[in-house]
Amino acid sequence: MISRDSICLQSARIALIGAAVLWAAAADLGAREGSKDWIVFENCRFISNPADDGDSFHVSAGAKEYIFRLYLVDAPETDEMTPRRLVEQAKYFGITVPQAIEVGQAAKEFTREKLSEPFTVFTRMSDAMGQSRIERLYAFVQTKEGDLGEQLVRNGLGRVFGFKAAPPGLRNSQLEVEKLHQFEDEAKKERIGAWGINAGRLSVRAPSSVAFSIFVPERESRTRATRKAHSAVPISATASGGTPIPPTNSGEASRAPAKDTAPLGKIDINTATEKELKMIPGIGPVMAARIIAARPFRSADDLKKVNGIGDKKYVQMRPYFQ
Repeated sequence: MISRDSICLQSARIALIGAAVLWAAAADLGAREGSKDWIVFENCRFISNPADDGDSFHVSAGAKEYIFRLYLVDAPETDEMTPRRLVEQAKYFGITVPQAIEVGQAAKEFTREKLSEPFTVFTRMSDAMGQSRIERLYAFVQTKEGDLGEQLVRNGLGRVFGFKAAPPGLRNSQLEVEKLHQFEDEAKKERIGAWGINAGRLSVRAPSSVAFSIFVPERESRTRATRKAHSAVPISATASGGTPIPPTNSGEASRAPAKDTAPLGKIDINTATEKELKMIPGIGPVMAARIIAARPFRSADDLKKVNGIGDKKYVQMRPYFQ
């Protein structure tokens, strides 16, 4: 016969297990939704994986493995598993699809080389929607030379494209986007990387004198230098003068308080800019990035194929497209 004390003890154990499960689920949800502060992973190590490419790669941060996806920068795919995206990337650089894959392989090798030494990752734990069992999160990655995304673009191995966030120390993403576009223009003029593949200049690199951004505020760098290696340290982004900057919602670039409405039936699904897409009710930065990444579409009727667009949302936004 089971005693009353035994039953009470068993019930207590079940309650504790249930609480632990709920806490873990809540923590995981918080990670997917993003942190309001930058989480800094120092002394990270690159983990070689066949699924890596120039802008998305496996990383050892402390005792955990992550997949980090660069903000603002997109390198070509390394195989034909995503043909529509490859077609778009090839068109952007004015090259063929096989050449785009060649550039993607070069970008992958470039990133592997740049991350061969310990590096720093800045993330707000925003979900980058990967298909792996390992968390895939948006991040800025900093090597000893500076921001990795800038290095890819300046060497013609990536384009200015993708999910936006204001880097640590900046109030919004615009300044960084402008710098990336400048780097892209310089790579194009010099015909290096993808911009020079037809001239045999895929492996030509930008001058060593190019200065890439160091996003960590100086006083934060001095503070973190005394902290234990391989730690995840949350910090609030600060301006270069040390004035605290209020974090943005969910870690992404600030949104204007008012939103203009797009004219009905006027938006071209394959050429609309991110700004134009965000004028459509139901489309924010994340959904706009997904729509752009899924191009080209045969027509706006294919919107249902975009992750996150169900029947209700499709009915809401379809009238705004041609």
